[in-house]
Amino acid sequence: MKTRIHREGRRMLIVTALILICIDTIVACYVPHHWVLAIVILVSLLVMMFLAYFFRNPQRIVEVDDPDYLLAPADGRVVVIEPTMEDEFFHEQRLQVSIFMSPFNVHANWYPIEGKIVESSHQKGRHKGAWLPKSSVENERSLVVIECKDGKTIGVRQVAGAMARRIVTYAKKGGQATRNQHLGFIKFGSRVDLYLPMDVEMYVEVGDSVSGNETILGKLL
Repeated sequence: MKTRIHREGRRMLIVTALILICIDTIVACYVPHHWVLAIVILVSLLVMMFLAYFFRNPQRIVEVDDPDYLLAPADGRVVVIEPTMEDEFFHEQRLQVSIFMSPFNVHANWYPIEGKIVESSHQKGRHKGAWLPKSSVENERSLVVIECKDGKTIGVRQVAGAMARRIVTYAKKGGQATRNQHLGFIKFGSRVDLYLPMDVEMYVEVGDSVSGNETILGKLL
């Protein structure tokens, strides 16, 4: 498994590095105390290390022998598995599975299953804590609906959080959802909700840690 810097973070890393270099240079030229410069350089290195870690992009390639398996769309911890009424697209009861991502998780999002993308929409909203139940319907969010080969549909909702200020969605209506491909990216902590048919067979429980594009969450029946 190779790890690179995600394309969503490359510009930020370059801009941050230039700003920090300017700050370090100014401190070196105008502050006579060497210990101050040492602290500033140390802080600069820590900032760059954190950004490089946050925007890491592990190249996860998997082979799944059953097309009905649902892979985790994101790294994080399962915080919700419960029936819910989804009124934005499905207008029916669905099994909601929510994965909360901390700032230390990989923030790339993968397609959980293959199929045709029948919906890709973005809704503006608030930036409450992503762990709160109402964040799925009140926060800024993006919804992608995938129609599988057997006609069943699943929804993938990217939800912004208190720290997240930008949701990036690559999925386009009419396109194809393909395994091992990124659905999108969320910056600085948030959650991903799945809206599944009620008869899905689940393999994970609330509190479980999952890895995007690696952990099998369940199976469509």
